[in-house]
Amino acid sequence: MRVGLTGGVASGKSTVSKMLAELGAIVIDSDAPAREVVEPGTPGLAAVVEAFGPGILTEDGRLDRPAMGALVFADEDTRRVLEGILHPLIGERSAALAKAAGPDDLVVHDIPLLAEAGIADTFDAVIVVDAPVEVQVERMVRDRDWTREEAEARIAAQASREDRLAIATYVVENTGSLDELRARVEEVYRTIESSTT
Repeated sequence: MRVGLTGGVASGKSTVSKMLAELGAIVIDSDAPAREVVEPGTPGLAAVVEAFGPGILTEDGRLDRPAMGALVFADEDTRRVLEGILHPLIGERSAALAKAAGPDDLVVHDIPLLAEAGIADTFDAVIVVDAPVEVQVERMVRDRDWTREEAEARIAAQASREDRLAIATYVVENTGSLDELRARVEEVYRTIESSTT
């Protein structure tokens, strides 16, 4: 059973991901393959440098993530170019990790930009962690020390809340307490498990 997990920035997706792992799911965090495919010496990093120039590297030859982030969140065309390079490589790496799972394992692919990548239909189910935009902004300002403008720009650079909800098989609303969130995650986990037996 392949399940996609997604949610907007500051929606609580990482917390839900941890809860699913505690319940027994094998969670494949797309951030890990995303880092691996641009390590020094990889074809991924070479392709990024070819597209954006050597100025996108740190002094020690690694991808300068803050500089890259500033570029892609400021310009949609730039973001599409980067996604076109990285998404296929991340997909290949994630598929290799998923193959290591057992036949009865519930494999959850934690993919922040699942809606943007247009790959929802490649999963048996999609869990969307949802919070109203105002709640996302409040969390980023409070927890990450961002300005309201930075928070709103990051949200605007992602798929809309409506686009994410449109691909959801299960919605985990994260506006209450941690206990309420855990109860909903357990409910979704049990429902998915029972659908595979």
